[in-house]
Amino acid sequence: MRKNKIGYIVVAAVLAILVFNSYFILDETEQAIVTQFGKPVGEPRTTPGINFKTPFLHKVQFFDKRYLEWDGDKNQVPTKDKKFIFVDTYARWEITNPLQFFIRLRDERSAQSRLDDILDGETRNAIASHDLLDVVRSTNRDPEITEEFMEQIEVLEDISVGRDKIEQIVLEKANERTADLGVRILDFRFKRMNYVDEVRDRVYDRMISERNRIADQFRSEGQGQARVTLGNKERDLAQIQSEAFREAEEIKGRADAEATNIYANAYNKNRQSIDLYKFLRTMESFEKSMDENTSIVLSTDSEFFRYLRRLN
Repeated sequence: MRKNKIGYIVVAAVLAILVFNSYFILDETEQAIVTQFGKPVGEPRTTPGINFKTPFLHKVQFFDKRYLEWDGDKNQVPTKDKKFIFVDTYARWEITNPLQFFIRLRDERSAQSRLDDILDGETRNAIASHDLLDVVRSTNRDPEITEEFMEQIEVLEDISVGRDKIEQIVLEKANERTADLGVRILDFRFKRMNYVDEVRDRVYDRMISERNRIADQFRSEGQGQARVTLGNKERDLAQIQSEAFREAEEIKGRADAEATNIYANAYNKNRQSIDLYKFLRTMESFEKSMDENTSIVLSTDSEFFRYLRRLN
């Protein structure tokens, strides 16, 4: 009895192992192929759920069904007009035919390496076939500048292709080369572009020199305008002062004339009062300058003698 129980247990374990190895479950994000001795058997399995296989004889290779990421290395690439730039790119791709993908590439690591060769090569070819302006610009746009800067800003050259079209060219060429690999490149973009250090330094120096030239020109024009303004100020100030002096002299002249007229009228109207005033002032001066011991000799031509005679 004990041996029979052990036999039943062994048989049950073998059956469990066979059942466990006779199926596999596909997730919504996965697809798979079944291989026998390293060679694919049957059609790819792409429907989520339970799938069956021959235990121990068949093996399952799983592949991602989602969009996958490819991130290129930053490379130094020359443009058509001999400008060296660093180009950093990225792309999105997917496995469209897992059977073909397994036959040609085996796994995602090999696929990434193959995409490196294809996308980097097509990127170099596309950039080397176009000028720098076509690589960095997408459209022919007019710069937003005011009239005062119109003469200082260089006119942008028109582009014939543009960055977006170059990206599309790389995408189409790369998909032509990956058509038999069971993958499809969904999108390709330039992540970043920049001059190499030597070229960038020269570009910066040229930009600084150009900005300094424009600044010097504006500074010179400002100084010239300042001198014109200062000259106008001094001329206007001299004119204002001259007119003010002339007007002040005219006012003074009219005031002196009016005062003289008033004095003349007053003198003519009060002749006797003036004589009396002069007499009194003369008497006061004599009173202050002489005492009782003072003797005075008067000429018949003196004003005081005439006053005394008039009083007698």
